[in-house]
Amino acid sequence: MFDHVAAKYDRTNTVLSLRRDRIWRRATVAALAPQAGERILDVGAGTGASTVELVRDGAYAVGVDLSLGMLAAGRQARPELPLLAADALALPFADASFGVVTMSFALRNTVDPVAALRELHRVTRPGGRLVVCEFSHPTNAAFRAVYLSYLVRALPGIARLVASNPVAYEYLADSIRAWPDQAGLAGWLSQAGWHQVAWRNLTGGIVALHRAVR
Repeated sequence: MFDHVAAKYDRTNTVLSLRRDRIWRRATVAALAPQAGERILDVGAGTGASTVELVRDGAYAVGVDLSLGMLAAGRQARPELPLLAADALALPFADASFGVVTMSFALRNTVDPVAALRELHRVTRPGGRLVVCEFSHPTNAAFRAVYLSYLVRALPGIARLVASNPVAYEYLADSIRAWPDQAGLAGWLSQAGWHQVAWRNLTGGIVALHRAVR
């Protein structure tokens, strides 16, 4: 599915999010606070739009993704980035390889999110940091109703105009509605062995940044 949306993926995300995707990426980088020389793993990196933000302060970032189509689009757009094919449930790295690990809008797409969080835990050094940026549940009931209406009614129509595979965005809407709330994801992080779990809502809870320490 992601292979088929790769060509217009970044542009489509910007349109569907009303340009909020850039704000969410900046918030993720701020939460990660990458340091010069730090080794960072970006899992589910897709085209590398999130990865490229991590190397601007002198950190070394590697992006991995399961979709070869997304990686090909990323290598064409951002040839300077190391983008590798890998499964989030079986990462090709030794234990404690990275000081920082992050995952943006990709945990939802794994077949076993808790297993993926355990794998992220494995490749992070003791004391290392994790930030997961993922869709969540708006905290205001009225705003949540408007948001869900947008997902069901407006998003598929907009996707038909701008996406290379509009049917994939029906999955997007369904997966967001089925995803646990902020506390639910925090519980999964704790279950996977992470500590000091906390979250911060963005855009009223449409997105949440979950932070944790190995």
